[in-house]
Amino acid sequence: MAGNDIDVVTQFPRKVRVIENTWIPLSDGIKLAARIWLPQDAEDNPVPAILEFLPYRKREGTNERDELTHPYYAGNGYACVRVDIRGSGESDGILEGEYLKQEQDDALEILAWLADQPWCTGKCGMIGISWGGFNGLQVAARKPPELKAIVTIASTDDRYSDDIHYMGGIMVNDTMSWGATMLGMNTRPPDPALVENWRELWMQRMEANDPWVIDWLHHQRRDEQWKQGSVIENHDDIEAAVYAVGGWADGYSNAIPRMLEGLSCPRKGLVGPWAHKYPHFATPGPRIGFLQDTLRWWDHWLKDIDTGIMDEPMYRVWMQEGVRPAFWYGHRDGRWVAEPSWPSDGVETRVMHLNAGGTLGTTQGEAGTEAIHTPMTMGMRQGEWCGYGLVPDCPADQREDDGCSVVFETAPLGEAVEILGAPVLELDVSADKANAFVAARLSDVAPDGSATRMTYGVLNLTHRDSHEFPEALEPGKTYRVRIQLNDMAQNVPAGHRIRIALSNSMWPLFWPSPEPVTVTLATGISTLTLPTRTPRDSDASLPSFGPPESARPWETITLEPGDYQRRVEHDDTTGDAAVIVVNDSGLTRDPATDWEFGSRVEQRFSITEGDPESARIEIQWSYRFQRPSENFFIRTETRSTLACTRDDWLFWADCEAFENERRVFAKTWDETIPRDLN
Repeated sequence: MAGNDIDVVTQFPRKVRVIENTWIPLSDGIKLAARIWLPQDAEDNPVPAILEFLPYRKREGTNERDELTHPYYAGNGYACVRVDIRGSGESDGILEGEYLKQEQDDALEILAWLADQPWCTGKCGMIGISWGGFNGLQVAARKPPELKAIVTIASTDDRYSDDIHYMGGIMVNDTMSWGATMLGMNTRPPDPALVENWRELWMQRMEANDPWVIDWLHHQRRDEQWKQGSVIENHDDIEAAVYAVGGWADGYSNAIPRMLEGLSCPRKGLVGPWAHKYPHFATPGPRIGFLQDTLRWWDHWLKDIDTGIMDEPMYRVWMQEGVRPAFWYGHRDGRWVAEPSWPSDGVETRVMHLNAGGTLGTTQGEAGTEAIHTPMTMGMRQGEWCGYGLVPDCPADQREDDGCSVVFETAPLGEAVEILGAPVLELDVSADKANAFVAARLSDVAPDGSATRMTYGVLNLTHRDSHEFPEALEPGKTYRVRIQLNDMAQNVPAGHRIRIALSNSMWPLFWPSPEPVTVTLATGISTLTLPTRTPRDSDASLPSFGPPESARPWETITLEPGDYQRRVEHDDTTGDAAVIVVNDSGLTRDPATDWEFGSRVEQRFSITEGDPESARIEIQWSYRFQRPSENFFIRTETRSTLACTRDDWLFWADCEAFENERRVFAKTWDETIPRDLN
């Protein structure tokens, strides 16, 4: 993971020792497994502690990134503690769902335990990306006295509207992908080298491993399930300092400006060009000296050292330059810009009208209408909801999908337009059915016609007024609806055009509406508002982050190479279409622990033109764990399928586990769940 552009640091101010595994006792008798990096002299010269709390297994699941990051902090005077969440990795117990109150309760006990250790000063921080970014916010909202600051990366404050499950009230198909992923992950056994009763614990977990997607499909509205753990419910609950970090190629950038506006605690925001990875090893580049930057953060809040970090602008972003569409980027051209606060007085709004004839202009044209009735297969090259920067998962040239959408675009720009923030559509629409969706894509169109998607947004029109209390549409009635697109930062060059494309499907990113529908758009009165920013001389004088640095990479041996495939299939005679994604990690060996591991996932998203009831997702995960020297061989297989009728979700899954190729566990699920205006 540490590429050639990362400086590997091997000498630190303080020598580091590693506690490979220790147990943190909880009040209910559960023990949580932890790996700790800390200065060798910490018991004589105590240090603050930094907690990372995840279900992804410290043994091999996150070891690659852990080794780049935690020894670095430890060598600079911190105790870094990587803990497996209850029911995961080598920890005791059962993992029953994501972001549960139990998880937060456990974190409070961990922080109290850390503060009480002889090597700890009593001050703690939390850091994490994705799950670990979520629970950093959630735990901070519980106000533990030991927690002084957090770094939350690629996370959100709103679990319903801005996570992997529902977007604009429409089910994100990653709900199924993520649910199938966790179904597979939860089959993984503890390592017998660390857990004596590993088989008993493994069987308990397998038996309790019900697919989480079943529960998620029972909660299609923004109810108490999603409010729990959504700190947007009361931003003022958080008093610890918050450093919120994300990337434009990631699925979680919206929460950063929203939290800068909503939080009242000390806070900073940073958004780079990155996908869903830490900024010191993420792509697209440029990578930055993220560890040096966050050391300044920790030193300020955990060691009371004035590093100057809080004197710098609140919000710093990578203003991307126009680029040709591509499935993968190693680097995105641009420059760093900053705002002293957010919302910023330096950002103005530009209102543009969606006029008849497909024009997008600053003056309102004559009233008219456009019918939006999109093919079911529209969107098959839109990439992934959340990019990881490791494989080609970016949106392709938008011209193919624009050709079957309703589009509005400007004349060639006389001067560059710099957009920073969330574009907003306000549309007058009606539909011929009680349930309808609208998807909007904003693109930069080059003089040669190539169209690069800059951002997008979607809305289930039954959720036009509320995600908590949706209401069916009255066919034929006109509604004024608001669609907020994802936040962005991009410079559209002079001579390019800005295009907005509207559709009522976007497969396979989103599940289609229950039946074919036509949405009628009123032109002229419908608008697009762009948040525009004028470049400032101060942008050029921002302090540098410095080059990316890391600790020494994890040393492993590749036993079998990995493989990645992404295919789009069309059968013009039947109208059948599918996206197939295969990701095989190969087989890897950790020579330090004699532990071998690998996984493979195949996902198939299929649909038939004109028939939303044909939508189908099939996902198969396979995991291998072995230690041949001890004749230890474990393999697990999970299969998950989601289909639908107009009225119901149809979910099926099964799980098998094999020990030395003997099947030792099997379970099947078959569920029918009513669709709730979705």
